[in-house]
Amino acid sequence: MTALTLTNVCKSFGSVEVLKDINLTVEDGEFVVFVGPSGCGKSTLLRVIAGLEDATSGSVSIGGDVVNNIPPAKRGIAMVFQSYALYPHLSVRDNMALGLKQEKQPKSVIDERVNKAVQMLDLNAYVDRRPSDLSGGQRQRVAIGRAIVRDPKLFLFDEPLSNLDAALRMNTRIEIAELHRTLSASMIYVTHDQTEAMTLADKIVVLRDGKVEQVGSPMELYNNPANQFVAGFLGSPSMNFLKKVEIDLPQNGTLGIRPEQLEVVEQGRIRGRVTHVERLGGDTNLLVASDQNEVLTVRLFGQDPTEVGQSIELDFDDSSAFVFDAENQRVR
Repeated sequence: MTALTLTNVCKSFGSVEVLKDINLTVEDGEFVVFVGPSGCGKSTLLRVIAGLEDATSGSVSIGGDVVNNIPPAKRGIAMVFQSYALYPHLSVRDNMALGLKQEKQPKSVIDERVNKAVQMLDLNAYVDRRPSDLSGGQRQRVAIGRAIVRDPKLFLFDEPLSNLDAALRMNTRIEIAELHRTLSASMIYVTHDQTEAMTLADKIVVLRDGKVEQVGSPMELYNNPANQFVAGFLGSPSMNFLKKVEIDLPQNGTLGIRPEQLEVVEQGRIRGRVTHVERLGGDTNLLVASDQNEVLTVRLFGQDPTEVGQSIELDFDDSSAFVFDAENQRVR
């Protein structure tokens, strides 16, 4: 069964086109991540799906039903926002139960669903606390629990980890992935963080300027990007792009090579000087200014003794390189 179908969806605010002819299918049980730079339209697209914004044209179908004229509360969706949006005067349990009470669900159903979500999210010790007594990660789990109890057709996450520190982001990301596996639910997740996209998604939708640039699994997009934008957006450190290198390029074309594919050698096609070293313990990143005035990042696995100011030569296997034409489309 198809969880979501977007057909020729466009959205304009006055004369400004924010979404341009979006076509997308999300299958039942699929975890889909919308990713792209700020202003690309990913949050607006999520709001159109939720019914918080009306599409200017095109159709939105959830579970096979067109929902363009159906209000958000009746679309069978549950949304988790960047802000936790918890009621400060209510306990954890009451925050999670509120939506079901408003739906006039029986008390037995409310208790069963809330208790199940509490167990799933390991919130047993906090059910009688108020949001002010919780950490940021615990508040976000309560917000996720509030969505779970709705038993929705579709979960929508709008940058839910942005307010958390690095350690909490990683822990909560793992919890969301485990939640998806447990519920086998259809989820759409918006982020600007390509690491979140790569680690969570069954399918990634890369957006730029209101258009879909490419759709595919994380490894499909990483190994076979359709264009220079997708190639540069996915991957950390990001891909190197070179114009001046000894390899056959189309006119005004560009070579793309990932930092981990560059090797330090005695004699190579790229010569330069190390301008910065990042020692990360398990990895070492070198920033290199080439003799052709191009800046490259080299990722070396393990600890490396290279120092700032050192002259080095680099090379790569041609089969690992990407070639883009003058229009930034990948040609090989």
